[in-house]
Amino acid sequence: MKKRFALIVEDSEDIADFLTIALKMTGFETEIVADGERALARLAQIVPDVVILDLHLPRVMGGEVLSAIRADPRLAHTQVMIVTADARMAQDLEDQADLVLIKPVGLEQIRVLAARLTAADD
Repeated sequence: MKKRFALIVEDSEDIADFLTIALKMTGFETEIVADGERALARLAQIVPDVVILDLHLPRVMGGEVLSAIRADPRLAHTQVMIVTADARMAQDLEDQADLVLIKPVGLEQIRVLAARLTAADD
């Protein structure tokens, strides 16, 4: 079975490390990018199974990253989990995301939801 890959787009190092731990517990390989511009550059090169996306990012906001993912046919099967403290912005984007979580989130919550996102592909 192919190992799942998650791109974590989060500018807080502590939160990104926390998300990495949760995803690795579920069997994911992970990569962290800390701003929206770098996320767009990486997404032009890779096709992750899951993107964990913060909305308030340096350089390019998470909403623009989400729009780029949804507009790219290569990323049609990429699941997007928004993890943000901005409930209002998340509500505006929830129809474009596969899951929306409002911070703070728990380790087990991330682990279980990431597993569920990719279970349909098994």
